[in-house]
Amino acid sequence: MKIFVKKIYADAKLPLFALKGDAGMDLFSYENLILKPGDRASVDTGLAIKIPEGYAGLIWDKSGIAQKSGIKTLGGVIDSGYTGQWRVGLVNLSKRDYKIEKGQKIAQVLIQKVERPEIELVTELEKTKRGTRGFGSTGKK
Repeated sequence: MKIFVKKIYADAKLPLFALKGDAGMDLFSYENLILKPGDRASVDTGLAIKIPEGYAGLIWDKSGIAQKSGIKTLGGVIDSGYTGQWRVGLVNLSKRDYKIEKGQKIAQVLIQKVERPEIELVTELEKTKRGTRGFGSTGKK
């Protein structure tokens, strides 16, 4: 599979797999900014990326900045038909300012196959052992 990447700015960093076997490609900020506690931002990558039809790009946290600094990604599904600049939604869940520098890793993207199921309206769903029991229904072990 190939994805096609267009640099909107000549000095934008291409996405990359940091290590062999990585599931996600790192995405980099094209801008400098400070995220104050509770702030959200749509951070430019400086790239437009074309994903093949039948696939989607799923934007996920970089575990290091999520765990250590409380920076989480927002709204991370990129459809195959989108060809505009990629921006990464970030929110600062910590109690401290977080400085983002141009060229810094801010998120990762996983390219995933997407199934397009047919929708069929039914009056009943098949019975299962779990049934309608929701959150926490399997108990602690």
